[in-house]
Amino acid sequence: MEPTVGERACFEAGIKFGTLYHQFAGTPVRPESAASLERAMEESIENQPHASTVTVDILESALDDAIDHGYTELTGEFMEVEIVIEYEDSEVITSMAMEDGYPLMRVDDIRRGE
Repeated sequence: MEPTVGERACFEAGIKFGTLYHQFAGTPVRPESAASLERAMEESIENQPHASTVTVDILESALDDAIDHGYTELTGEFMEVEIVIEYEDSEVITSMAMEDGYPLMRVDDIRRGE
């Protein structure tokens, strides 16, 4: 059975999240450098095919609580992410946020063109 356009768009979103998370997890970060890291992450993923918008919010107040020796390592607990994928006539809205202590990535909405 051939995958649907929406399923292909969801697959593309999964690739983008895997890349974003595993490329940047462990990056040294401080509240003062959070904004530039957010931009670097967004622009990196937006370079990939079908990624129309990427929004990364590094939670600076959570960073403040975790700072040790002047910085901490970036993990899922310090960020919220939204990635929008446009694939043929479909748009997939996906997000990542902490749920039960785990950075859960999910498909929030699938919109099909008319």
